[in-house]
Amino acid sequence: MRRFSNLLKLGLAAVSLVCLWNCKENIDTSARYVFKEETIQSYLEKHEAYSSYVDILRHVNISKLSDSKVSQLLSARGVYTVFAPNNDAVQKYLEELVEDGLIPEPSWDAFPNEQKLDSIRKVIVFNSIIDGGDELNAYFETGDFPNDKDEFILGTLNDKKLSVRKPANQPDSIYINDICPVSVKERDILTINGVIHQMEKVIAPKDITAASYIQECLDEKRDGFLTCFRVIQACGLLDTLRAVRDEKYEELYQQGQIPDLVGMVAAGFAEGEIGYAPKHRLYGFTIFAEPDDFWRSEGIDPQDPDLFKKLIQWILDNHQYSEDDRFTTDENYASEDNLLYQWITYHILPMRIPKGKLVFHINEYGYNLNKPYTYSIPVYEFYTTMGKRRLFKLIESGASNGVYINRFPITDNGRRGTGEEIGCDPDKVGSLVDTESPLTILSDMVNCCVYPIDAPISYNDATRDNFQKNRIRFDGMSLFPEAMNNDMRLKKASDERYKHVFIPNTQKTYNYFENMQQNADMLFVYYNAWNDDWCNLHRDEMKAVGRFEVMFKLPPVPRRGTYEVRYKVLANSKRGVAQIYFGSDPDKLPVAGIPLDLTMDCRNDITARLVGWERDTDDDDYDAEVDKKMRNNGYMKGPKSINSADGTERDYNDRENIRHIFVRQTLDPNETYYIKLKSVLDAEKKEFYMDFIEYCAKEIYDNPEKPEDIW
Repeated sequence: MRRFSNLLKLGLAAVSLVCLWNCKENIDTSARYVFKEETIQSYLEKHEAYSSYVDILRHVNISKLSDSKVSQLLSARGVYTVFAPNNDAVQKYLEELVEDGLIPEPSWDAFPNEQKLDSIRKVIVFNSIIDGGDELNAYFETGDFPNDKDEFILGTLNDKKLSVRKPANQPDSIYINDICPVSVKERDILTINGVIHQMEKVIAPKDITAASYIQECLDEKRDGFLTCFRVIQACGLLDTLRAVRDEKYEELYQQGQIPDLVGMVAAGFAEGEIGYAPKHRLYGFTIFAEPDDFWRSEGIDPQDPDLFKKLIQWILDNHQYSEDDRFTTDENYASEDNLLYQWITYHILPMRIPKGKLVFHINEYGYNLNKPYTYSIPVYEFYTTMGKRRLFKLIESGASNGVYINRFPITDNGRRGTGEEIGCDPDKVGSLVDTESPLTILSDMVNCCVYPIDAPISYNDATRDNFQKNRIRFDGMSLFPEAMNNDMRLKKASDERYKHVFIPNTQKTYNYFENMQQNADMLFVYYNAWNDDWCNLHRDEMKAVGRFEVMFKLPPVPRRGTYEVRYKVLANSKRGVAQIYFGSDPDKLPVAGIPLDLTMDCRNDITARLVGWERDTDDDDYDAEVDKKMRNNGYMKGPKSINSADGTERDYNDRENIRHIFVRQTLDPNETYYIKLKSVLDAEKKEFYMDFIEYCAKEIYDNPEKPEDIW
């Protein structure tokens, strides 16, 4: 049963959010307020500056299912961060409502009905409180706030993420959601159940969709991304960008038809108490756009009546397409066959990616979590764009000085190399994602982020060739936009609610991940693994128990050619044995190789001899021969790029870490491929496991002049 239900029995219902921070900044505590005998509510009640906010807290219910008030919640045991608006802020908010035409005068008596009054009160309260659950010190003092333009780890009672702005020229100034200033004097007020920050403006996000925001920009002819937004409108994409949440899932969850997974160990998982089902199924988008100034430099006016024709000509003249593409260039821009449509959809990912999650730095070789902004080797994510399915790469390294799109650096990737970026050819630099520009849009839209880029992007021949010449390793969770949109992926929290996320069963309840199908005889959980030293890509992994049969839709390959497809396993005895099926017809997938033994690791000397595994020596030539012998048997060691938290190598010489080569065949970029894993054991509690999959073209794995690297 959800902790939410337990709190209802106590009359103190709330969404329980618990977060662990690995480290907290050293904060100057000499001037901060500490009220050890006060709760947040009692402190607020004793200070006239919050009297309006206190009155609102006493009127707002904790949830639709409870008559208990938020004031009771803040009077009880817990750990809360409260952004409390002072009286002036509340009054200014009422004046804004007058300007918006919602009420005739700035007074609580001016609301036309109780429903609208309750709605406005809830906006003020639910956007001002972050519930940290019961974990000691799980609240946010200003020293723990995110970096500039980043979001808080946890959401508010309204399930929204607040962002932070820290102006470089105003060292003491902090703004929430860009425009709401935190009082310089009245902040970091510690009580026995959390911390208070006085706000000089009510936090009241308008929850505007990407479609509405873009339409506003178009109506006002607002400079910045006018070119991009005009193309999005012309291509008929505004309806798509209007999506916020799956209302059917919302209804089923509220009705209790999407249950949590209680008793994970009893069900057969190696660990875990409760796998919590997601509360929402949200949609999201990220747009990477050339700014209007770029188009002016190319001789194209963003307000030109013939903009679309001139853009198409620019795309043709600059070869921003592939010779293998088939497209039209007429004025039917909303057609998926139109060149303009194909070009703009390559700029859009079907997930909302905040600044801090463009790539994930956690356990790559040479990285230290205690120095979170000191980067080492390149870290990347591969995604599939909207429109025609095409590969899209985000990458950042210690040398790149930012996140780039489709960057292909030169790395020190020898057997005794560092793995770090040591150079980048001018034609392979890619496009910088500008997270610091005033044009960057992070919190204005509820379902979208927009990043300016410093160079044009397209899926042209050069891009596709670069993908073809590089190994493509994609994290299993990158296959699912829902994981990013619903804040599951690598949440920096180790509480059960975030550590084990139960994905509703396709057959029994609801197909939560669009790119995954599972049978009725399995239970599927995403393991966040934030505080676990697991030797996985990004540490996290997907697991299931039961007589599993699970199928995933895979990303496209960049070029037609022969590829190896590899499946990485971190083996242990609790796992099962699965037959792999692979192909382009999801209803008739052919068998791919012998069954995949997820228990097989090389700690057993017999298995090691069977696989051909040997620990690395000081003889590089000998070690390379070992690798060849393993490959001939259909196996590879795990990549050297993954490191353990304590700095020891748990990668290339880890006996549990094996890549299985299960496909070697011709693949086509115009086909959609699927992988299915089906248990071959007569067992109810054996585990399915997935971390990452690789595509590797023949030009890489069978290159006589330059063997594939071990990274």
